[in-house]
Amino acid sequence: MTSSIPLSAQLINLFAAVILLLGFAMLAQRRMLSLINLFALQGFCLFLATVVAAVTTGQVHLFYSAGLTLALKVLLLPWILHRLVRQLKVKREVEALINIPTTMLVGIVLVMVAFNVALPISELSHTITRGTLGIALAVVMLAFLMMITRQKAISQVVGFLAMENGLFLAATSA
Repeated sequence: MTSSIPLSAQLINLFAAVILLLGFAMLAQRRMLSLINLFALQGFCLFLATVVAAVTTGQVHLFYSAGLTLALKVLLLPWILHRLVRQLKVKREVEALINIPTTMLVGIVLVMVAFNVALPISELSHTITRGTLGIALAVVMLAFLMMITRQKAISQVVGFLAMENGLFLAATSA
């Protein structure tokens, strides 16, 4: 007897994994505009995961959350950040406290810690998004790492917004 995972749960896990991969891409990114674009793409994956969860569970409030995510994190905030970067004439982020390979290694360690911390909690959950709790915690920790290792305020703001993406993903996994 094999237990199959529903397609909706597989899609949600796929979008959550892409959000985590985009978190690593943001951590390694040094160009400000590319960082903002990666944040918008991360928000779009969060939007898609929320839509799938809303359709699967039929919870109306998730549709509202998905709409707000699309409007704010995919459209409005990246537009504001792009405009700010153009006005301040920021071309690239060179001042990082730690080099990229070391930052990525620390990020991998944080992801392992996040999965080990979230495992006992996610085993207690019986929702369709239970597998995303470890990923959500890992995204939050990577965003904290990005805020700590960056010196420019705009990239720290993007890190904070990425942390919110992880928190929102964790809230939908509860």
